[in-house]
Amino acid sequence: MMGSSQESIQQPLLQSQTSNTKSETSSELEDTLSDARLSLFERFRKGTWIESKLLFHLAAPAVIVYMINYLMSMSTQIFSGHLGNLELAAASLGNTGIQVFAYGLMLGMGSAVETLCGQAFGAHKYDMLGIYLQRSAILLTLTGILLTIIYILSKPILLLLGESPDIASAAAIFVYGLIPQIFAYAINFPIQKFLQAQSIVAPSAYISTATLIIHLLLSWLAVYKIGLGLLGASLVLSLSWWIVVVAQFVYIVKSDKCRHTWKGFSVQAFTGLPSFFKLSAASAVMLCLETWYFQILVLLAGLLENPELALDSLSICMTISGWVFMISVGFNAAASVRVGNELGAGHPKSASFSVVIVTVFSAIISVAAAIIVLALRHVLSYAFTGGEVVAEAVSDLCPLLALTLILNGIQPVLSGVAVGCGWQAFVAYVNVGCYYVVGIPLGSLLGFYFKLGAKGIWSGMIGGTAMQTLILVWVTFRTDWKKEVEEARKRLVTWEDKKEPLLK
Repeated sequence: MMGSSQESIQQPLLQSQTSNTKSETSSELEDTLSDARLSLFERFRKGTWIESKLLFHLAAPAVIVYMINYLMSMSTQIFSGHLGNLELAAASLGNTGIQVFAYGLMLGMGSAVETLCGQAFGAHKYDMLGIYLQRSAILLTLTGILLTIIYILSKPILLLLGESPDIASAAAIFVYGLIPQIFAYAINFPIQKFLQAQSIVAPSAYISTATLIIHLLLSWLAVYKIGLGLLGASLVLSLSWWIVVVAQFVYIVKSDKCRHTWKGFSVQAFTGLPSFFKLSAASAVMLCLETWYFQILVLLAGLLENPELALDSLSICMTISGWVFMISVGFNAAASVRVGNELGAGHPKSASFSVVIVTVFSAIISVAAAIIVLALRHVLSYAFTGGEVVAEAVSDLCPLLALTLILNGIQPVLSGVAVGCGWQAFVAYVNVGCYYVVGIPLGSLLGFYFKLGAKGIWSGMIGGTAMQTLILVWVTFRTDWKKEVEEARKRLVTWEDKKEPLLK
């Protein structure tokens, strides 16, 4: 373990020019917020300008990456939907009911890398970032093997949950083609967090944009020209994710920006896996409880009268919500990196100020998105299917969709702050209470007992999300940020390992 004097000697050698610039800007923010000679208004004005530049440097490309990656799944659902209403319901159930299960688990376990890499980069412990990436990839790959079994058994699982036999059979075919995607997740999520912690986000945006174009072309060929149907649509989606993974890894290996953080494959990645799993599991529980919450609501919709209409209308609204939600996920990633970097650098005022700015920006954008959805409520569904009955049902759900978008402009960002601080376990408890004690029972009561159908199920979801948001707001804005700086230092000391030879 290196002492502080050794770090001071090695730091100029480790830091790239880009890192120096970011570090200086971050220090400028802390100095500005601490400058008693400036009025409160002047500190806020200057601080907002500095933080906005830092934030949007991260958030803008991150939003593009997440929205495009989601758009790949969304376009797959659109291609499937134009095959027929049964295919739309099957793809929706497979995508939202089964695939989201893996997505939540993988992304949640990958957020341990987000906490450790963000704080290690802020503390200039650059050589540990590559080790954290490899450890996470190992754990996620092992997890992927277990998830493959669930995918293979998707049809009996859906039937056991009471889904329609026709929809369950078609959904299972769709899910089989998503098995390779599981292992793409296992590599992609750690890579994303590794790059984001270093404020390297633009390359991922370029890669995702190029991959989306390839994905749309291949989907059109597989579904409409070759006639591979649902299986072809999901196989193309898996292939597209692997294109993203390979391109990002090539960038890491070849780019000068990663030369201090990626030193090659190391046997050190196989050490400390049980402890790393513990932190990863806490992250996974936090996010899984959130993503599975929405998954359960879709499964509940499949149990309503006229399940095909309920699934079609609810899944279209939730797909739109999910796409707009990617804006908040991008801000979530930016918030996690900004807060993690500032805590690692020992800047409590900058960390707390970053929370305020990122929350305000994300909320404003989400309100604008909600207004657009309400304005287009009568035509939104026609991108997915041509049915007028579905269009009317979607239009009826749009006010609830708009309210969901506003809540989702705040809650994911505060979850990102929690990841940056390492509060995953606490948020997991909040999610259990709000989602599973309030949201799902309330949605079931309104949807089935009071016969409100999909509207009742979604209203319950909103109740749980609203409670969660209020709790996170209260906790975040009562945080002792000086104490969080000390906690970050302790965490980095715990996780900085003895160096071992790299594998050539």
